[in-house]
Amino acid sequence: MNTKNIVIKIAFSFVAIFSCCTVSAASKNEKAAIMRNLDIFNSIYKELQVFYVDSIDAEKSINTAIGAMLNDIDPYTEYIPAKDQDSFLSITSGEYGGIGSYITERNGKVYISEPFENSPAHKAGLRAGDHIVKINNDTTAGWTSSKVSENLKGQAGTSLRIEVKRPYVVDSMLTFDIVREKIQVSAVPYYGVIKDNIGYIYLTSFTETAAKEVRDALIDLKKDPRVKSIILDLRGNGGGLLESAVKIVGLFVPKNTEVLRTRGKGHLSEKVYKTTSKPVDTEIPLAVFIDGGSASSSEITAGALQDLDRAVIIGSRSYGKGLVQSTRQLPYDGLLKVTIAKYYIPSGRLIQAIDYSHRNPDGSVARIPDSLTNLFKTKHGREVRDGGGITPDVKIEWDKMNRLTYNIIRDLWAFNYANRFYATTPSIASAEEFVITDSIFNDFKKFIDPDKFQYDKVCETMLGELRKTAEAEGYMNDETKAQFDALEGLLRHNLDKDLDNNRKAINEILSDEIVGRYYYQKGQVIDNLKYDEALDRAAAILNDPQAYRKILSPAEK
Repeated sequence: MNTKNIVIKIAFSFVAIFSCCTVSAASKNEKAAIMRNLDIFNSIYKELQVFYVDSIDAEKSINTAIGAMLNDIDPYTEYIPAKDQDSFLSITSGEYGGIGSYITERNGKVYISEPFENSPAHKAGLRAGDHIVKINNDTTAGWTSSKVSENLKGQAGTSLRIEVKRPYVVDSMLTFDIVREKIQVSAVPYYGVIKDNIGYIYLTSFTETAAKEVRDALIDLKKDPRVKSIILDLRGNGGGLLESAVKIVGLFVPKNTEVLRTRGKGHLSEKVYKTTSKPVDTEIPLAVFIDGGSASSSEITAGALQDLDRAVIIGSRSYGKGLVQSTRQLPYDGLLKVTIAKYYIPSGRLIQAIDYSHRNPDGSVARIPDSLTNLFKTKHGREVRDGGGITPDVKIEWDKMNRLTYNIIRDLWAFNYANRFYATTPSIASAEEFVITDSIFNDFKKFIDPDKFQYDKVCETMLGELRKTAEAEGYMNDETKAQFDALEGLLRHNLDKDLDNNRKAINEILSDEIVGRYYYQKGQVIDNLKYDEALDRAAAILNDPQAYRKILSPAEK
């Protein structure tokens, strides 16, 4: 197909989009403006193709133009070409054909970061830390993680050969012949009884199977006579299908309860979503964990349960995404994921934290300030606010990661140490019982090469600049110099000392990595719960009926 035809087809696709979504409501002047600008765009592109000194890649150029247009709207409206749709659809379905493993890219190399338990990758013997060298005799040198992922995926039943270089073993070059399978990524990687009497469910995404997985976990937990309450953990859950959120809320509230309504334009002016199935339990004490990574469907679930006074929300304020997306079919099997509406949870509030329709002169957007939010009431009359995500009933301020621990993660020191540990240690205690001993911690300290450890010397740099400024402005004398020298000594990095001072955080990082090698994602969830402040707070509330009822009751005036 020639370039002219490509441009014409793209122009028609834009016209189709506008005609479906906006033209019916547009004035004649608006229609004329759309056609005029499409004509200008088409003409410019044709002129470039004919006269520009170098050749222009049609697909790349048009995709750049589409991306620039969509970036000016909101980050959730995006064009998905045919070649990228498998990845997009796997996010919503949780299903794809492949070997079943997470991968990571570092310094131009791609590594196995976590094989899924019982996946083809796991059964074949691939490990975290394996450097992927070849796929079907094609070298991966210079490949990005997305290209490696594309080559690892494929139709279930097809085979591939993977060559890896394994760290910390003698015969480091290994070859694996693997048959791809249909991989179903579980939305609930772990559920179980914790703190003796609490049923805990960890939900990572709102896929097509999420509601069923939560339902099955809830029913199974309720069979255990020890279980007196439930925790639904939505921390780090970026959302997914709106319908899955409605179904999950429906597990805990009566049938035909309104969960949300959406408002857009035209025929999408308003749609009401209500629960449609018989609930599993409307009375059992319920807590929901959220944080800044809880978005979209996570916020629908947490917000609806809060508005209905059905659950105590614990954690930190959620992300604040109150927008709904839908997909529109485009020519040549393309998809447009477009924001079509805003959603409002039972109290009537919109939790969208950023107004993308009103941008600053530089194109940036800002969160809605708390002073401009509006007051709403829950079912029992509790006061809640809009415009800033979901504010938890019980707030927990988690410690922020400092630069030292961040660099330990970023530069893969903990990741690589866990790989060596796994290569030399046949077994460890259970995920519930494993701890970082003094021996392991001191071994990790020796593992870090001080000459290769990357410090972000922000304090030292800023102090140096301040010293120069003081000299330039005439403040430097013997007394101030002595003060600067003393402060410089206090701020000078000492790796051994810094590691000791941050042992608690480092222990958690190391434990997570090591346990993951032996017990995979399920083990990591169990391990993380050992250090979880939110869990301790939830247990105290759920085991105290009076405290639980008080939180869900209006404040006394």
